Amino acid sequence: MKKIVVVDDEADICFLLKRFLSKNDFIVETAQNGKDGLALIESVSPDLVMTDFRLGDITGTDLLTAIKSKRPHVPVLIITGYSDIKVAVNVMKLGAYDYITKPLFPDEILVTVKKAIADAESSKAEEQEYTSSAPVAGQTGDAPKPGRKSSSRMKAGYIMGQSDISDNLFKQVDLVAPTNFSVIIYGESGSGKEAIAQEIHNRSRRKDMPFVAMDCGAISKELAGSELFGHEKGSFTGALNTKIGHFEMANGGTLFLDEVSNLSYEIQVALLRVVQERKMRRIGGSKEIDLDVRIIVASNERLLESARNGKFREDLYYRFNEFTIEVPALRNRKDDLMLFAGAFLDTTNVELNKNVSGFSEEVKNDFLNYSWPGNLRELKNVIKRATLLSDGELIEEKSLPFEIVNYKRLKDLDEEPAAPAAASASTGSVESPVEGDDSKPSLKTVANEAEYDMIMQVLRDVNFNKSKAARLLNIDRKTLYNKMKQFDI
Repeated sequence: MKKIVVVDDEADICFLLKRFLSKNDFIVETAQNGKDGLALIESVSPDLVMTDFRLGDITGTDLLTAIKSKRPHVPVLIITGYSDIKVAVNVMKLGAYDYITKPLFPDEILVTVKKAIADAESSKAEEQEYTSSAPVAGQTGDAPKPGRKSSSRMKAGYIMGQSDISDNLFKQVDLVAPTNFSVIIYGESGSGKEAIAQEIHNRSRRKDMPFVAMDCGAISKELAGSELFGHEKGSFTGALNTKIGHFEMANGGTLFLDEVSNLSYEIQVALLRVVQERKMRRIGGSKEIDLDVRIIVASNERLLESARNGKFREDLYYRFNEFTIEVPALRNRKDDLMLFAGAFLDTTNVELNKNVSGFSEEVKNDFLNYSWPGNLRELKNVIKRATLLSDGELIEEKSLPFEIVNYKRLKDLDEEPAAPAAASASTGSVESPVEGDDSKPSLKTVANEAEYDMIMQVLRDVNFNKSKAARLLNIDRKTLYNKMKQFDI
């Protein structure tokens, strides 16, 4: 069970939090002042600390500084009233994980606590994995083994790679990071655009300030303004509390806007004003807030083309376009693929408490032949699944998804669907339910025979799992059932 220390000068808050969190399978200890809290943290070694910002003997800033100096990996949640939100945001910049406003809502507390502990464990695991010594210069071999750092340049869990393509990418990151330029990052979904943005931040003079990321494609048009700029309590229906926006949270640091072209025209107008004037107001607020934020945006479509099509403001595009980085797709980084795979395997071994040491030769060939449409994200997920399913020292083909193991053969079938059918028709090796004149086969007959052969081959490969077969054939299940009925399968 995870251990939590609660520090609050109100006995009722301590009692209620201890009772609620204990019912949710946490071990909870409480203290009512900063001095006792620090002593308790030293003796208990908690997985998380929750503390009121205003304590009787010391401030939340002092307590946070003391905790982080001795236990930097322990996440700290700040409990604060609405009047202290600005102070709480400043404390977050000093290393607090998040803040919770009074009155306290149990569901919000539980979600935040679980996420803080999970993020801290993930971060600690990655750091432990990548702090072991690198192989000697010039050493060759397969994917990195658990407990051994790969020789790639890596930081914050992101691997830059060793190929010429990756080296060029790394040079661009190094070049632009120390500047204050706005950056546009182009790349396919899952190619690592946010990781590149994080790497730019980590190598900049803002590295000790917040890095705040926002997925513009996942935010509705109605909520985008509130998420970016924040709002005051009562500023619109449903605004029950004051909310700090992403710009304000990132003040002094870096704001990353992923899939920025998805923002509505109205939000783009407001965003342009903020970028130009470096000032903003919360929705419903009258006070202007000075901003010092570096903006990095990402898109999988060309913003200039979107601007010419009327989807994106051209003046906003030119504000962002001070520097551009192209993140290559994984299918174009085959020289780095097994390096990435090895690093993901190392991390997954820690997460799952496994000791899988590498990949079989068949799996390596499958990885190199596959097109990886989901890029690094797909590779990471495939390795997590395969590691979980593996019962030996190596990941074998049986642990891989069907589409990866059979990618090359299915691709060949897709490119030349008539060839197997013609062979089957001439040799009679497959009994086709379609009748025709063997001496003068019609185009329709040949096409039907090819369709029958392909459906039968895929059905056999997936042990007649119709859902999987329909997906591989790129048709819906109803269409597959109709074809099976037509061919009497």
